[in-house]
Amino acid sequence: MIIDTNVEEYLIELQDLCKLFGLNFIEDKISLEEEEKGGIVHDKFILVINGNEKEFNFDYSLDGSLTPLRKKSYKKRMVKNYLYKIISKEYNLSLSWGSLTGVRPTKFARDLVANGEVKEHVIPEILARDYFVSTPKARLVGQILKNQRGIIRNDNLIDLYINIPICPSRCLYCSFISSEISRVENRVEEYIDCLIKEIDCVIGIIKKKAFIVRNIYIGGGTPSVLTPKQLDRLLSKLKFPVNEFTVECGRPDTITAEKLDVLKKHGVTRISINPQTFCEATLKRIGRKQKNSQVLEAYTMALEREFVVNMDIIAGLPGEKLGIFKRTINTLLELAPHNLTVHTLSIKNGALLRDNTALVDDRDVDKMIDFAESELTKNGYKPYYLYRQKNQLKGLENVGYYRDEHLCMFNIESMEETNTIIGIGAGAISKRVFNLDNRIERQANVKFIEDYIERIDEMLEKKKEFYK
Repeated sequence: MIIDTNVEEYLIELQDLCKLFGLNFIEDKISLEEEEKGGIVHDKFILVINGNEKEFNFDYSLDGSLTPLRKKSYKKRMVKNYLYKIISKEYNLSLSWGSLTGVRPTKFARDLVANGEVKEHVIPEILARDYFVSTPKARLVGQILKNQRGIIRNDNLIDLYINIPICPSRCLYCSFISSEISRVENRVEEYIDCLIKEIDCVIGIIKKKAFIVRNIYIGGGTPSVLTPKQLDRLLSKLKFPVNEFTVECGRPDTITAEKLDVLKKHGVTRISINPQTFCEATLKRIGRKQKNSQVLEAYTMALEREFVVNMDIIAGLPGEKLGIFKRTINTLLELAPHNLTVHTLSIKNGALLRDNTALVDDRDVDKMIDFAESELTKNGYKPYYLYRQKNQLKGLENVGYYRDEHLCMFNIESMEETNTIIGIGAGAISKRVFNLDNRIERQANVKFIEDYIERIDEMLEKKKEFYK
């Protein structure tokens, strides 16, 4: 990509928008020259696709009352809108999410409301009219904003996230920095030692800053790959009186009654059991060794212990057609877990699937997502959080649904970025939210278990500095 512009911060999002259209770049070049006079901005925009250079000129006005930060955001939005119109007309194409390229469409909509630009009840209309979002997706955002409850913007309220980047095996679609248990088994005890050391450091920070821990989330990876003894040792350090305590037990073949009893003993309230699909041929194809019987057994044990249960599935998995996906949805409806997250397959850099894209067929994926939304809402589920990832099939999204008031506050707070999250463990990212300043700062731990163990003291000093 050749950059010839005085507004470089626009270019990544502009290129992301072009890629969402599926355009084949032979010569990647986006350039933008901008001039502002008297509140009127004139942009000259050059785009080179397939070797053909196209130049566009357009003007728009700025509200003189905008702060510098909001002015920058507004200008970026205008440029993306114009680019969307240009490409859409030139290639006779449209996108479900219009000119929106970000991870968090609901946060974007919430910010429009918070900035006083629109009222919440007209969000669907504004997204469809001004940002070219399809009517169904615009309505979905409106529904999610209505269903999100319990958001409290208080800089003293925090969440804890603890990362266990270890799995039984690597799934074909996964790009997380996660190690197979067979490779790191001899270092797991050391890793837990370091986690406990970091938790002790965080306890000191919490006391010093007078933070109140609202939710705890242990994710990965697959935390339930740990032994009952290891889980007990880790959870013994987490004695905060929280509203919600979640542990991912995504792989049903790692779940045992003894492990669930340990979780229950330490106050865990919610777990995830992730079938991804109920087609065992697909499971084998994507590298998951579980059987449907193991999902049902784990789910039964979880309900017996009164856990709130979330289940994840993925639309667009290799080899699956619409009929197979419908059977998965119907099976889930029979099980009726408290939460369901419907993901759209993302072909991520670093995933094994990246080198096997011939296995992917996206022709039915939008029908799968539409079917899931229709059937779940028809059966009493409500959408409550949403996010997008790069390289998702057809630029679609991931949506979480809940029933009977069992929404997951950690999911909402992490997606809407309303609360500080202290990340613990290899690959964990701490996110400090300053609501009064409308500002977010991030601090990441090193990614790999081995590096984390070797550099734990460095991580602790950085964390203390970050929260001083």
